[in-house]
Amino acid sequence: MSAPQRKVKGSDLFVAALENEGVDRIFGVPGEENLDLVESLRTSKIELVLTRHEQAAAFMAATHGRLTGKPGVCLSTLGPGALNLSTGAAYANLGAMPMILITGQKPIMSSRQARFQIVDVVATMKPLTKLSRQIVSASSIPTVVRDAFRVAMEERPGPVHLELPEDIAGDEVEAVAVIPVHPIEIPVAHRAALDRAAEMILAAKRPLVMMGAATSRPRSTHGIASFVRRTGIPFFTTQMGKGTVPGGTNLYMGTAALSERDYVHDAIDAADLIIAIGHDPIEKPPFIMGPSGPKVIHVSYTSASVELVYFPDAEVVGDVGPSLELLADRLEGKLPQAAALLPLREGILNHIADRATETRWPPTPQRIVHVIRQVMPENGIVALDNGMYKIWFARNYRTRVANTLLLDNALATMGAGLPSAMMAAMLYPDRRVLAVAGDGGFMMNSQEMETAVRLKLNLVVLVLEDNAYGMIRWKQAVDHFADYGMTFGNPDFALYAKAYGAKGHRIESIDRFGPTLDAAFREGGVHLVSIPIDYSENVRVLVDELRAREGEGVN
Repeated sequence: MSAPQRKVKGSDLFVAALENEGVDRIFGVPGEENLDLVESLRTSKIELVLTRHEQAAAFMAATHGRLTGKPGVCLSTLGPGALNLSTGAAYANLGAMPMILITGQKPIMSSRQARFQIVDVVATMKPLTKLSRQIVSASSIPTVVRDAFRVAMEERPGPVHLELPEDIAGDEVEAVAVIPVHPIEIPVAHRAALDRAAEMILAAKRPLVMMGAATSRPRSTHGIASFVRRTGIPFFTTQMGKGTVPGGTNLYMGTAALSERDYVHDAIDAADLIIAIGHDPIEKPPFIMGPSGPKVIHVSYTSASVELVYFPDAEVVGDVGPSLELLADRLEGKLPQAAALLPLREGILNHIADRATETRWPPTPQRIVHVIRQVMPENGIVALDNGMYKIWFARNYRTRVANTLLLDNALATMGAGLPSAMMAAMLYPDRRVLAVAGDGGFMMNSQEMETAVRLKLNLVVLVLEDNAYGMIRWKQAVDHFADYGMTFGNPDFALYAKAYGAKGHRIESIDRFGPTLDAAFREGGVHLVSIPIDYSENVRVLVDELRAREGEGVN
């Protein structure tokens, strides 16, 4: 008679499946429905990183996916905890960041607590994720987890939600083997599509390349840089496409921080063909297509979604890097008109750099960006929250390495800057990492300063003070509404940081700004630096100046 099979808990199977996927950290706030899973994690190789809010855990997991291409994992209990993950799920979904969300639930076979805290989280998460499902059998866990990671990583990447009920996690079943992970390659573009695109590019008199959000995928950057170098066609980027080709190259024309009428649109409007690499319509449009505008070739992992402002004339769909190498093979040495738009470059970049070294106090956004660029090395990472300053960083901050300016131009949620920077600091402890947040966005997840200190991170947090929700206040002024309902008070941020065990600094003159940042990085640990900001430049540069160019407003 054969010996009986060894029994294992569902939670042990779950953790073994996560280890099989290479997971080394889970971020979150557990509840009683997760206690079996927490116990299984205790004896595993996976670190449980306790955060102070589930939203921050989701932002950290999403940023892990953004920077590595492999899903980050976050954890919450049922009901209120699970709902706190929803903003992070949307952040990853719109931003194409692979992530796994694990939520608990009351027992599904029987419950002694009736409907207490029960929300249909699976249904709630469906529109926010690529896949949302409840695990109903412990024996199915290895299969479900392997499928979840596969779906999260497939193009277009994004979040997957798994609900693990309390009784399924605690159920003892016969041991089930994990499912081996196997590589899945993305096919290159079809030969006919490459030939068609090459024919259009060869016929163009004023070609221009655009780098969109999908060019920031870790797998993409080599082939993209090679394409630009081999063809010699100048390029501009969207906000989320910054850094995919070295920003110091003499072919960089600028970044589209607005949808039209900005200085980079001098080149866009003059182009007769735009090669849109990795464009994702989740970003605010970098340019508005119209019947009299340039032709557009869409190059990406997935086919284009036709929008009112984006309807390409041709598509090259496949693994972007290798596909661009094949396209460059058809073009290299055959484009005498490649640099036709390059004479516009100097004027565009000079306008963008205007007033970047002014010494007024409080400092302008241009000056703040200028100083930060001097303090940060090429591989240093700046993680932005969402606010008025994001437009200035998009326009003015030159990037030379992919994913060194982490901004969100998709969901564009406040509160993500600090957790995103924390994740970057965990992944790259030897690189300078700076979180930049307005006073409004910072206070939405400022409690994670304690998490950063507890984790002994090397991280500098810059808080820009204008005592208002500045972006909406600017929109209010541009639309000629009264200045109402957007201002608030702030704590003493230096003391606030010290209360968490971090170092706090308040900048009171512009000449101390750069040296204070540099000294904080050199010392290590968690530092908060607060500085006031003068947003009067918003109206001068982003409204009056652009209206003077075109005789009408901006989008």
